[in-house]
Amino acid sequence: MKFSQRILSMQYSPIRKLVPYADEAMKSGVKVYQLHIGQPDVQTPDSFFEGLHNYKEKIIKYANSRGINELLETFSKSYHKMGINLDPEDMLITHGGSEALMFTLASICNPGEEVLVPEPYYSNYESFLRSADAKLVPIETKLENNYHLPAKEEIEKLITPRTKAIMFSNPSNPTGTVLTLKEMEMIVEIAQKHDLFIISDEVYRQFIYDDIEYKSFLNMEGVEDRVILIDSISKHYSACGARIGVIASKNKDFINLALKLCQARLSVSTIEQFASANLINTIDTYLSEVKLEYKVRRDLLYNHLNEIEGVTCYKPDSAFYIFAELPVDNIEDFVIWLLTEFRYENQTLMFAPGPGFYSTPNKGLKEGRFSFCTHNLTEIENGMKVLKEALKVYKK
Repeated sequence: MKFSQRILSMQYSPIRKLVPYADEAMKSGVKVYQLHIGQPDVQTPDSFFEGLHNYKEKIIKYANSRGINELLETFSKSYHKMGINLDPEDMLITHGGSEALMFTLASICNPGEEVLVPEPYYSNYESFLRSADAKLVPIETKLENNYHLPAKEEIEKLITPRTKAIMFSNPSNPTGTVLTLKEMEMIVEIAQKHDLFIISDEVYRQFIYDDIEYKSFLNMEGVEDRVILIDSISKHYSACGARIGVIASKNKDFINLALKLCQARLSVSTIEQFASANLINTIDTYLSEVKLEYKVRRDLLYNHLNEIEGVTCYKPDSAFYIFAELPVDNIEDFVIWLLTEFRYENQTLMFAPGPGFYSTPNKGLKEGRFSFCTHNLTEIENGMKVLKEALKVYKK
């Protein structure tokens, strides 16, 4: 039996593929501090569950393929509060941000076309591009520059007649870097000059911890018809399992064409859309409390990593992760060793190996992504004790 080259060329999740090792360790009674995944552990707002209970229809019907009006209008009001001018007709509701990305790439890319992506990047970007028969072309960023973009001429060297778009998360997963206004203006200039789409994945924009002014690409002048915004309630509201995402653009042709894919999968869950419409109204009070909690966790994790001999990192501006360089030769081997062999007071640690966030060969071999969204302060403290002791043993 033969399978498609498309599926054979896709990688398994670099984060989830190590879960069986962690499961085996936990089965044997070992405490595993799981700093590997971006699943928030703060409570989903009660308003989501109130929305579920308030659903009174006797038949759970298909929803409109575009999304239910209540949710589209709620998103529109929420965006307007943040200064993002989006009306209901500018949006499509999707099964999470993942489907929003897949539908976007399938709508704009022909087989063999290319999309520029700053690396390290959200690991599923490459899988989404492969499913669209398109190619990821990495833009190199470096730890010593806090993972900010290189000069304009370095990016333009990568552009070919096959280049279709620039795609990125802003704020960034996995680095937590927020693009400066100067970087955003540079991307706008490149997109205008080379006739490119700008795919801006902004699912972490609510979680900026320092005094940094954030601007959405939909607020940049002169590229309104080029910008495609990707969003989701997963991180904003600790509602990853609700699977509600958004594609948004002022380009009406794009929205109308992407609607074909929404129609092909019929609709997003009617009940979850209804509950999410009720959820989004709580954004103001909920986010201020959650941001403070995450900021404390970020500072604690950063301080501990910064104190461990041989570890190099910078304090992220946003998101839920710290991308750090460790004094090891192969980070994936190190994580597997942690899960299968190393024990400190019957405890060990799991985090995401760096190579899964790169497409350039041999990149990220010393880097790892540590999540602080799923762990209380005690678990972060204990996890860092494990890492400190593990590195001492591993060097020997």
